[in-house]
Amino acid sequence: MLSKKTVYALHALTFLARRHGDGPILISEVSDTCKIPKKFLENILLELKNIGILSSKKGKGGGYYLIKEPEDITLAKIIRMFNGPIALVPCVSLNFYEKCDSCMSENVCGLNKIMIEVRDETLKILENSSLRDVLDNDEKFL
Repeated sequence: MLSKKTVYALHALTFLARRHGDGPILISEVSDTCKIPKKFLENILLELKNIGILSSKKGKGGGYYLIKEPEDITLAKIIRMFNGPIALVPCVSLNFYEKCDSCMSENVCGLNKIMIEVRDETLKILENSSLRDVLDNDEKFL
């Protein structure tokens, strides 16, 4: 399950992607439109700025804006950033691997093999899905 922070980040990024090219957007506008608590949103946007997805402008006409194209921001990247591993169990995670304490051997574990398939299919979808895809599927604002 995605954390609330991850969901908020995805909603904020989708909103900013929808307004991509319009210049900086005020935090208060993102907060009000996406119904994200402002203080929580400030932290999320700062984290996104620190990894090079957003930039900001201070003062009059200031706010946050995407510095990457929506099609270049994958859902996998955002989910990993805010939610951690995409794998459902740590013994199959590509980036956050941990040995399974309750398993004698991952090589013969039937659950491990199924979870690898789940991970691979999930990654295939999330790595190939971007903010552009979210916008294209977002009927609410069409």
